[in-house]
Order: sequence, then structure tokens, then C-alpha cells
Amino acid sequence: MGEPTGFMKYERELPTRRPVPVRLRDWREVYEPFPDSHLQQQAARCMDCGIPFCHTGCPLGNLIPEWNDLVYRGNWAEALDRLHATNNFPEFTGRLCPAPCEAACVLGINEDPVTIKQVEVSIIEHGFGDGPIQPVMPSVATGLAVAVVGSGPSGLAAAQQLTRAGHAVTVFERADRIGGLLRYGIPEFKMEKRVLDRRLAQMEAEGTQFRVNANVGGNVSVEELRSDFDAIVLAGGATAARDLPIPGRELTGIYQAMEFLPPANKVQAGDLADHPFSAAGKHVVIIGGGDTGADCLGTSHRHGAATIHQFEIMPRPPDHRPDANPWPTWPMMYRTSSAHEEGGERVFAVNTECFLGDDEGNVRALRAHEVEQKFTDGRMSFEKIEGSDFQLPCDIALLAMGFVGPQRDGLLDQLGVEFNERGNVSRDDRWATNVDNVFVCGDMGRGQSLIVWAIAEGRSCAAAVDRALTGATDLPAPIVPDAAPMGVR
Repeated sequence: MGEPTGFMKYERELPTRRPVPVRLRDWREVYEPFPDSHLQQQAARCMDCGIPFCHTGCPLGNLIPEWNDLVYRGNWAEALDRLHATNNFPEFTGRLCPAPCEAACVLGINEDPVTIKQVEVSIIEHGFGDGPIQPVMPSVATGLAVAVVGSGPSGLAAAQQLTRAGHAVTVFERADRIGGLLRYGIPEFKMEKRVLDRRLAQMEAEGTQFRVNANVGGNVSVEELRSDFDAIVLAGGATAARDLPIPGRELTGIYQAMEFLPPANKVQAGDLADHPFSAAGKHVVIIGGGDTGADCLGTSHRHGAATIHQFEIMPRPPDHRPDANPWPTWPMMYRTSSAHEEGGERVFAVNTECFLGDDEGNVRALRAHEVEQKFTDGRMSFEKIEGSDFQLPCDIALLAMGFVGPQRDGLLDQLGVEFNERGNVSRDDRWATNVDNVFVCGDMGRGQSLIVWAIAEGRSCAAAVDRALTGATDLPAPIVPDAAPMGVR
């Protein structure tokens, strides 16, 4: 414990965000640098609890009190070792995770919790900046080959662990660059892609092979993987987006979020000159109030949209943790992201009835109404509030309502894997599917979830694959399939 009275002496502090008018002129990350002296004060707020609930809040089991103490003492190298012991990619989680560890922080019972996420990302940035992060080379070569299909956080975690265990690992990615949603679903202002690229360089140096434009079940046959590899890890994510089948859905100008976000990142990478359907000067309506909707919001701001409305069918959450949602469960509270701070109007408890088009088949407006949330026999429904109808100009509608499961056609159908009642790839407690030597991890088996769950599943699945191939494993396995502490999915 760095400073016994630190939690009483220091208030919670986070980095300041760059001024809105400044950051809207570029795509750089929104936060200003955070001085080490301030960070060490934040680490000093950690109470080194007898039972650190932050461990159970985090699926990775991060050793949070340990690296908080090391940061307070200025021992950055050892803090990095403790951080990497449980998390392959803290530079991703430290930027993108909603921090269930902070929601479970004991200090958070009656005070603001420790800034765990900021300490985490600062440790890893010190690591890359100071130079100790080097390739971790395997000590043995097993002579066994593993194919990992999908290069999002779960696939990359599984690949790195299996490579370090001595297996020959090839990652197959159907897009033109490695990274999955990290590459094309997360805007630059949330995570600059240099952060991803430097980690991929480490993985390549360790021996992991990457194949892009490799659509398994399409231009790469399933038979090739079955014949060339001793095991296959499915980590393709939950990419089947939830649609909105209402009148007018066929009009031009209505896009899924994952049709809108990737071109913006490709423009920043220099792969496209311009976004094919930019929001510049347009009236934009985003349907969906979650993180993906916020990503669309921030992207539309940077395009220079005329107006932006973000719709959410749920009622506005409370400003503070409700009594029915006690610590250490994940608090369902009103949150403001950097994109919301930049503008736009958030509209809660509203349902879209239909899209209206012009004579050329383009969307020009939408019709919606307010709703009231009701519960009948434990089932939730939304009832229209009579007289609440309204119409809103709309040149671009972005559907950001989440994902319903993995894409089945192609790879999954050809493999013959089974699916569970939720529509995800079915697996047992060894991460194995019904097909011999085929395993699944991340959103493809779990359903849409958090980045920390994806990495934790990738690590655990890697341990299971290593054990299945060699009879034993030294790889850590932080979780078992579908185990979720305190209701955080």
C-alpha cells in the first residue's frame, strides 16, 4: 500500500480532454497528457483492500492493487510486468474498456473510485516509451500449427499466447488490415491505429503469421485449414448487425454503423481519398444509444454534419447509481462520452416508426414517437405515448443497435458447428465446438460483449488449445466459458 491515507488526501482526477473546437479539426485521441506526479497521486488512492473486488470486476483478473503500489513508488518496469501477467493488450483496454474494475472498487462504495483505467494505460505507455517491451520468444517449438480466424482482441490474444507456447500460429483476417473492430470499428479519436500497429509488430517478431484478405469459407477454403493445421480457433466476433425492418428501410442513405465507421478509418490510413457517404453538411440521425452510436456521433462531428440526433429507445438513465443496482454490480447510470461532449442531441425513450424518402429514393426524414417502458410478468415492452408523434429531417440514418451473433454463412456453415439458444457458436467447458479440434472464443461464442471479456476468453481458449494439443499447459486461464462476475456481460 503506497500511501495509507492517500484515498483521503487526494480527489479522483482524470486527464483533461482537448478543447472541442480544437479536436474536431483532427482525428487524434482526445485526451491531453497526464503528468506522472498526478498519476502517482491517483495510484496512492488505492486502499490495498483485504478483498480487492476490482479483481472480480475485471474478467482478466488484473493485479490492480499491486501495480497501483508499484506506480506510486515509481517502479514502472515491475508495474509493467505485473500488468502484462494478466493482460496481453493493456493499451487497448486502457483506452476502450468501460472499466468494470472501477465500478467494483471498494473505495467506490461511498467515494469516487480509483482511476484504475488511467493507471493501466499510463503503465503501458511508459513501457513502450521507455523501451522495455520486447518480443517474448517461445522457449520451445512444438511442431504443431494453429489457425486463428479473426484478428480482433480475442483472436490476437489467443494467437499471442499460443505463439509463446511454441506453436506455429497463423491469423486469418478477411479485411485488408489486421485488427478486426480495433482497426475498423474504433475511430481514431478513441484509439490511434499506431497503438495497434506497434503491438502487431511485437507479435510478428515473436513469430505469429498474419494473412489479410483471407476470408475463410470464401477465398480460403475450410478444407485448407483442416488439412494444414492441428487446431482451429474461431474468433470472428459477432458481426451480424441488428437491423430495423420498418417502412422505408430500403431507401438510400440508411446504413449500418459498421458500413459507416470503417471508411472513416480507411481515409485516415490513406487507403481512401474521401468517405463514400460522408456526413458533411447532412442531417444525421443515429439509432442506438450505446458506444457504437457514440462512435458514429464523433465521426459525424468530424465530418461536419449539419445536425445530429442520437435516438435511444430506453429511458434516460439516472445520474447516480440507483438503489436497485448496488455496488459492486455494474451501475446503469447516465454517461457522457467525449463525442457527446462535442455536440448533437441525445433523445431517450423514442421509437422510429418509418423512414420517408424523396422522389429519387433517398431518405429525407423519419417519423418517430415517444415510448413508455413497461414490465408485464417480468417481460419488458415499450408502449407508444399517444400524441407524441414527430417528424425529423434525415439525410443519413445510422443503425447502431448492436449485433445479434456471428455471421453463419461461409465459414461456420461449412465447418458444421452447432449454435446455442442465443445464436452463438456452441462450446463446452474446454472451449471446444462439436467439431474435432475446432475451438471458439470471444464474441463469436459469447455474443456481443466487452473488450476485456474478449481478451480474457482469448487467453483462456489458448490454454485449452495448448492442453488439447500437448496434454498440459503453462498458459494462464482466467475464466471458463460464459462465467461472468456480478452480471457484467
